[in-house]
Amino acid sequence: MSRKKVGVLISGRGSNMSALIEAAKAPDYPAEIVGVLSNRASAVGLQVAAAEGIATASLAQSKFLSRDMFEDTVTQVLESWEVDIVCLAGFMRILGEDFVNRWAGRMINIHPSLLPLYKGLDTHARAIADGATEHGCTVHYVTPGLDEGEAILQAKVPVLAGDTPETLSTRVLVEEHRIYPEALKILANRLP
Repeated sequence: MSRKKVGVLISGRGSNMSALIEAAKAPDYPAEIVGVLSNRASAVGLQVAAAEGIATASLAQSKFLSRDMFEDTVTQVLESWEVDIVCLAGFMRILGEDFVNRWAGRMINIHPSLLPLYKGLDTHARAIADGATEHGCTVHYVTPGLDEGEAILQAKVPVLAGDTPETLSTRVLVEEHRIYPEALKILANRLP
């Protein structure tokens, strides 16, 4: 079995990245995590990946004259790792159309809501404020429109009386860690 090579983009602790790394340890998993790139040198996830023997890189967008130059460099790093698939795992940058189109059909993201509901930030607080009875997460293809790509998998959790954004986030995160590896497996098996 030829495993697909995966590059993961993070900005922080990389808990979803860690879930992908763990899943990829299974010998029958169709993908392997070959590199992790962060736009923040201090991202804890870089240390986690390095401890697993995975290549890491950090690039601060502020060091580049333009977003295009930053994204071109990200692409060069991903290509140096020979990645087939890009997974966004808490990467807190909006990516430009050229970059997104370069990886079309091969770049996925995990988003903490049941898309198309609650695109963007502060999803848990917004769900609570709206009186939603259920909330959850979505793994979707990345397209130029923010959180607009086709969903691969979703998982639902109930919104409980007395929930805070933090308590709801904790329950949703459990589901994120469950479905992101499953969605990556689906994508890796779809690609030639």
